[in-house]
Amino acid sequence: MTISLFELNPAMDRAAIAARFAADRRVQIRDVLTPDAATALHEVLTRTRWGLGWRAGEDGPHGIEAAALQRLPAAEHNRIGQAIFATMRGGDYAFSYARYPILDAYLGKWDPDGPYDILLEHLNAPPFLDLIRFVTGMPELCKADAQATLFAANQFLPLHIDAQSAEGWRVAYVLSLCREDWRPDWGGYLQFFDADGDVIAGYRPRFNALSLFAVPAPHAVSYVPPFAPVGRYSITGWFRDR
Repeated sequence: MTISLFELNPAMDRAAIAARFAADRRVQIRDVLTPDAATALHEVLTRTRWGLGWRAGEDGPHGIEAAALQRLPAAEHNRIGQAIFATMRGGDYAFSYARYPILDAYLGKWDPDGPYDILLEHLNAPPFLDLIRFVTGMPELCKADAQATLFAANQFLPLHIDAQSAEGWRVAYVLSLCREDWRPDWGGYLQFFDADGDVIAGYRPRFNALSLFAVPAPHAVSYVPPFAPVGRYSITGWFRDR
């Protein structure tokens, strides 16, 4: 039997989900995929060869692909890590997380008709786009990009707002695929902030849960500490109107 990588759960209460998004401009949809589809997609993530996305102040952003990352000398790994932490201590902006750039891979034909190509086509097919248009009340959404991400120990994405309106970004998404019973003290939460810097909402890393939020919006992925025994798997990106 062939398992789809992106078969939507037919039992979703779409009207209730849309009402929550209209009220808060964000929503997390539990069990968005069928169990078999979510399990198949999780398996793809566990087999991924991860690169690295990082920035340390004006140095970056950088995307190092998996093969280049494997060849990177240990001294350069250490330099990058130290630069990231020094930047954050100094109050500037930095981030670090493992990544596989799905859209770049698709356009560059890294793995033609491979699972990530198939996934990206599902994200841009009418069944999924129509769900997002209905939930958000934004019929003008016309396409989605995507990257696979893994936040492991010492990785994080600090407060930012996703204000790239020129890119057509309207709605950000995080498809969480964490199999483990994720503990709050493992970090990795998608957090939302008000104008005073207070956390007003947070979504725990879960299995088969799709978080949507209108952008720009102040948000972050909280720091994953060294004692976290597993990493935070997800597919992330933006729905665009152009």
